[in-house]
Amino acid sequence: MCRRDEAGLFFAPSKEPTAARLSREEAAKRVCARCPVMVACREHALLQPEPYGVWGGLTAAERRVVLARRRRRAAELRQAPGAGPIAAAG
Repeated sequence: MCRRDEAGLFFAPSKEPTAARLSREEAAKRVCARCPVMVACREHALLQPEPYGVWGGLTAAERRVVLARRRRRAAELRQAPGAGPIAAAG
């Protein structure tokens, strides 16, 4: 759906005032909310990782938070007791 809209909605112009940025990002997120591939777009942006713009309904800052949570969760799972392979009963 974003291909029909102007890219300027999804990417910040240089030195954009905060109020204008927040308004533009909310408008971009409304477009994303109606998109049938929003989840795939979001995962693409998280896997790349895309450093700029609104992708899959998330801003760059929101994607950084998601990635940090994923890293933290993965580290917790690696350190959890019994997190290794399941031993065969025998």
